[in-house]
Amino acid sequence: MKALDVTQVYRACPEEAFDFDVTSELESLDMLSGHARARDALDFGTSMRSDGFNLYVLGHPGHGKHQLVGRFLAERSREEPTPPDIAYRYNFDDHTQPLHLLLPTGMGRVLRADLEQLTEELRSAIPAVFEGDEYQNRLQELKQAMGERQRDAIEAVRREAREHDILLLSTPNGFTFAPAGEDDRMMPPEEYEKLDKDDRERIEGTVQVLQKKLAKAIRHMPRLAKQLREQISTLNGEMLQAVIDAPLAELEERYADHGGVLDHLRALREAMLLHVDSFIADEPEMPPEAIFNRFQINLLVDHTGCEGAPVVYLDLPTHQHLVGRIEHHVHNGTLLTDYSLIRAGGLHRANGGYLVVDVRAMLMHAGAWETLKRVLRAGEIRTESLEQAYGLISTTTLEPEPIPLDLKVVLLGERLFYYLLCEHDPDFLELFKVQADLEDELDRNHGNQPLYARMVATLARESALRPLDRSGVAAVIERASRLADDQGKLTARHRALSDLLEEADHWAERADAKVISRTHVEKAVAQQLWRASRIHERSHEAIARGTVAIQLEGVVVGQVNGLSVMSLGDYAFGQPTRITATARPGPGQVVDIEREARLGGRIHSKAVMILSRCLASRFAPDTPLSLSASLAFEQSYGGIEGDSASVAEACVLISAIAGVGIDQRLAVTGSIDQHGRVQAVGGVNEKIEGFFDICQARGGVQGHGVLLPATNVEHLMLKREVRDAIAAGDFRVYAIEQLDQALELLTGLPPGERDEEGRYPAGSLNGRVVERLEAFQQAVKKSKGKESGKENDPQDGQASDDDGTDEERNDDQ
Repeated sequence: MKALDVTQVYRACPEEAFDFDVTSELESLDMLSGHARARDALDFGTSMRSDGFNLYVLGHPGHGKHQLVGRFLAERSREEPTPPDIAYRYNFDDHTQPLHLLLPTGMGRVLRADLEQLTEELRSAIPAVFEGDEYQNRLQELKQAMGERQRDAIEAVRREAREHDILLLSTPNGFTFAPAGEDDRMMPPEEYEKLDKDDRERIEGTVQVLQKKLAKAIRHMPRLAKQLREQISTLNGEMLQAVIDAPLAELEERYADHGGVLDHLRALREAMLLHVDSFIADEPEMPPEAIFNRFQINLLVDHTGCEGAPVVYLDLPTHQHLVGRIEHHVHNGTLLTDYSLIRAGGLHRANGGYLVVDVRAMLMHAGAWETLKRVLRAGEIRTESLEQAYGLISTTTLEPEPIPLDLKVVLLGERLFYYLLCEHDPDFLELFKVQADLEDELDRNHGNQPLYARMVATLARESALRPLDRSGVAAVIERASRLADDQGKLTARHRALSDLLEEADHWAERADAKVISRTHVEKAVAQQLWRASRIHERSHEAIARGTVAIQLEGVVVGQVNGLSVMSLGDYAFGQPTRITATARPGPGQVVDIEREARLGGRIHSKAVMILSRCLASRFAPDTPLSLSASLAFEQSYGGIEGDSASVAEACVLISAIAGVGIDQRLAVTGSIDQHGRVQAVGGVNEKIEGFFDICQARGGVQGHGVLLPATNVEHLMLKREVRDAIAAGDFRVYAIEQLDQALELLTGLPPGERDEEGRYPAGSLNGRVVERLEAFQQAVKKSKGKESGKENDPQDGQASDDDGTDEERNDDQ
């Protein structure tokens, strides 16, 4: 069988395919080029305004989803209107429920400045008017007039008393009546006692009448005082109205088209008139500053200078960072808050535009996912703490008026999270109806390679790197094929390419080169592998020193070199694994030692079952398979998973049954089905290179090689050392399609095909297997005969002779 040539194990990128000298000559490329399905989904999701059409962008972490989606949304958002500014104002009816203001873009900042100017103006104008002469004179007039009315009421009683020769006298305890004597003085008590009884009774009766009139006049005094207070209050209101009318009227005219602002201005006017005493009293219950503080608005979101709709990436999507928070300050040991301490969340800043969130980060924070769903379902942003939302606290706090929500949420995440959410969260597909699935790989063809070159140029330009020449671009494309593990594909994971270009630029700088060439790209690749290869080297060192027994020379029965891949983070390497098998007469059982030891995974166990059925249908289609066999991965102390060793296991099992040795210079990988067809497996590049490295470390690669499925040939992008050895004829790679091809290469014997009677040619590998299995069958029959005690029965002996005759007849045929 002919081995693959060097052109089949590596697809080079010819520099002649490019019509530029350096990538700086190329125009930048839309990084979503090649992701037509995802681009259409993004375009649809962002233009669909119905509820629930939010987006989930699926892709590998290496895609650079944030940059891809951010760039798309930035371009889309420029064509959309800028949303209004968002502010909260004081609610004079209920201070625990601040009211929101939605203002045209940029007006929030202007309104805040106007209210600050109004505050400063009134802070000086109001005290000035109450300290002015006009107010003091009018106040004095009111007090004087009221004092005169009070005096007139007393004087009326005094005059009436005088007409009856009775004096109204003022005392420290109030007023008293006394009869008048000579010279209008109070009559001494001695003279009063000398008066006739009738005169005394007349005087006392008159005094009683006067006392009633005096009491009535005195009872009227509080009413007069109240009237005075009302008059003063009216005066204060008139004076305050005169001060605030002009600036408030100016603002009301300026914001005549904005009902929320007018409501706030009217509330300010009413609050100042209601608390007019705060501007006059020396120690008022509510200081003027407390009233002025309520003038201001709390501007949560200011879109001044924003072009188009906002695009907000929330890197820490907690509950508070989504819906905002209400802060507190400590005063005399008590936590206090007000509307000015409400802080915006990501939903506020993105309202009217796009909120971009990493789904993994969101699911890691308690309550965040449920909060986002609740907000999207309600269509409004309600700022409250997580404890408040779930009713875990009962203390009085603010309940700001909810803000209407109008945005698109774009989740970025891996495919696993998308399908898990689809399966386990019934609300998910109702709220995120659009999936934008990014391609992992792009087709590598003559049309795409120039586009890929433009993508490389764009990445270099965006990262401010040196331009690449044609050889550098060709090396990047070849590396992209290796990252895709496919000669006909190119990786679409921009992060890996960006890292490669930045490292290549570093080595170009070290070499004082003006452009990045193939040498620098290959140096960057080599250094990436070198930094991650410590465990790789230790593992291969154990094989090279013989600590892990791998035989690379000679022919051994029941032993084959399988190939495995170990993945450590984003680094993978291959290494050979010694697979052994034993075979003896038995009940048709193939024991998977890895499974029995609970080291074999489900896929590996399935593969062993498939190969055992393959052998049974091949060698014992009409009779029971009398075989007891075992398979083991020697010196394997971890888990075994996958079906890529099933070809090797089938070969080593056939070797053990037939007693035919396997060439240890060869290693094999591949999966088989129940009909012996070889199927593709993963990691073929790492497997071949791993076996190559071990052979080189143990004395050279001359005469060694690897067998792999023919369907994996298009996945080969082998490193230069392996290609050089293949070109020199020292190392061989064979592509196999059938199990028989692998057996022939490994054993050196023709497998043989069944004739019309279903027999394999004598001396062929399959013929030897059949002979050995028939011998196993006879051994099983004899063993069963001995156990049953029938070996002494003549009839049984005759039957045994007949069987022997039949066997000799078969051999002759």
